[in-house]
Amino acid sequence: MRVLVTGASGLLGREVARLLVRQGHAVTTFQRRAAGVDGAADFLGSVTDGDAVRRAVAGFEGVIHLAAKVSFTGRAADFHEVNVEGTRRLIEAAREAGVRDLVFVSSPSVANSGAAIAGLGAEPADPARAHGDYSRTKAAAEMLALAADSREFRVAAVRPHIVWGPGDTQLVERVLERAARGRLPLLDAGAALIDTTYVDNAASAIVAALHRMEQVHGRALVVSNGEPRPVGELLAGICAAGGVPAPSWRVPGRIARAAGSVVEKIWLRSGREDEPPMTRFLAEQLSTAHWFDQRETRALLDWTPAVSLDEGLAKLAAHYGAPTTARTVRP
Repeated sequence: MRVLVTGASGLLGREVARLLVRQGHAVTTFQRRAAGVDGAADFLGSVTDGDAVRRAVAGFEGVIHLAAKVSFTGRAADFHEVNVEGTRRLIEAAREAGVRDLVFVSSPSVANSGAAIAGLGAEPADPARAHGDYSRTKAAAEMLALAADSREFRVAAVRPHIVWGPGDTQLVERVLERAARGRLPLLDAGAALIDTTYVDNAASAIVAALHRMEQVHGRALVVSNGEPRPVGELLAGICAAGGVPAPSWRVPGRIARAAGSVVEKIWLRSGREDEPPMTRFLAEQLSTAHWFDQRETRALLDWTPAVSLDEGLAKLAAHYGAPTTARTVRP
């Protein structure tokens, strides 16, 4: 199959492209800088450029759309332009080009109002209830994508939950850096039960959706390892793999959520582009349960995770050289 992968310069997109190449597909990646995936061609451009999008999708049978603005802070207009309008441009161009199948890579946060989630499936995306500009715009984009589904243009949404692995700058490196500086608190003692997804598993589920489009088009599916752990235990495992002390100081979740709201506003008003130390969304993620029933996902995709949580942590430790002493970070 000829497959276009958008956003392949990121951890998950790159692994999706690599897996497709290994399976023998003709793969092209589309993003602003070269993805560098062996065996795949690069088409450089942005989903904010309609002409580039139309050229990128021409001649493909399948598209996997991962390109997105992912951040805890930033201008709302920027999130909308990339996540919503970029998805709209891609859908319109793909249909015009005769693309048969599109997998939209979404997020469980599109249906999360901040309350605890324990064993639910893929609830409907709802921009009005989602917290933060990223989640709101991804929710709107997922709704656009699924509304375009038809027999002639099949669309499915896959929501991998908290993807991590070696080379991850979104979660792992932030955890290690902040823990090394003593700036990573345990909210509510780190007791919230959460699930995550090792990157290889997330990639294989996304590719499985492309292959199982007849069974999954028109649907949204949440993907995770299916191994909920207390957030404090998970953070300790990541820190051990990276050779830094695990977080030990504690903050009540309600205080962190209130502080996060204030910090977000300060960061936005000051125009800072670095990530703030805390946001309301991040505080919610660290202090509320969020794990999902995986039975429907696994049945529809005919898929199970190949890498367990503990195996993933072992791979992470190998990536960092299995250090026996804590890493040091300049204050």
